[in-house]
Amino acid sequence: MNEVPKEAIPDFESWGIRAFTTTRDAGSFGLSGTDPVNEVMGRWTAVQHELAETARRLASIRQVHGTRVLVHTGGWEGWLRGEEADGHIASEKGIALAVGVADCVPVFIAHPSGIVALLHSGWRGTAAHITTEAIAALARYGLPPDELAIHLGPAICGRCYEVSAAVREQLTGQPATRPGHVDLRSLIAEHATETGVQKITVSSSCTRCDNDRFFSHRAGDEGRQIGVIAAQA
Repeated sequence: MNEVPKEAIPDFESWGIRAFTTTRDAGSFGLSGTDPVNEVMGRWTAVQHELAETARRLASIRQVHGTRVLVHTGGWEGWLRGEEADGHIASEKGIALAVGVADCVPVFIAHPSGIVALLHSGWRGTAAHITTEAIAALARYGLPPDELAIHLGPAICGRCYEVSAAVREQLTGQPATRPGHVDLRSLIAEHATETGVQKITVSSSCTRCDNDRFFSHRAGDEGRQIGVIAAQA
C-alpha cells in the first residue's frame, strides 16, 4: 500500500513517537464534506494500515471549538470515534490520536514516557487556552511541563489570518478598535511557555500560503487534513 502523503514531525522520533499532518495529496478526511463517504473512509483506513506497526488503536473526536480534553486508556482495538471534544490524551502507548484541521492549529504534545496528546486549536480554543488545559491534565499524570515537547503543525499564519476587533480582543486580551492580523501559533507558544514548557517547535507551513499542499478554510476549501500522533506500543 502506498504511503499516505504527509508533513512528518521528526521532533519526537527519538522517544519512539511518530507524528505527522496529512497533505492535500492525501485527500480530505472530513466526514461531513462532499467527497464520497467510501473514499473518505478509505483514507482513514489507509492511515490505520500505515500505523499498524506503531498503534493498533486510532481515536478521533467530534470537534466543537471548545476546551474539553478526553483521556483514552485503551481496552479496545480499531477506530474509536469519540465524544465532543477538541483535544485528547493517550495515557498509554499504542493509541494513535487524530484531529481534523484546515487553518486551525494541530498542537502535538509528547513526553519521553510515550504519553502523548493532540489538540485542535482554532481562535476559540486558543482564546480559551486549550493548550494550557491539556498541559494541566498531563501534569495530573505526573508529567511536568518542563519534560514535555510541543510541535505546532501546519496552520494559517499571522500574515494571512485577519480577524475582527472583537476576536482580536479575546485572543490578545488587549483593546482593539479595528480588524487585524493574529498569529495563533505564536499565541499558543506563549501559553505553553507560561506553563513551563521549554521545547516548542513550529511548522514553517501555512495552510493559506501553501494552499497547493494543504486545505484552507479561508481559501474556500471544504477539505480537511488530519494531524496524527502515536507512541510505539
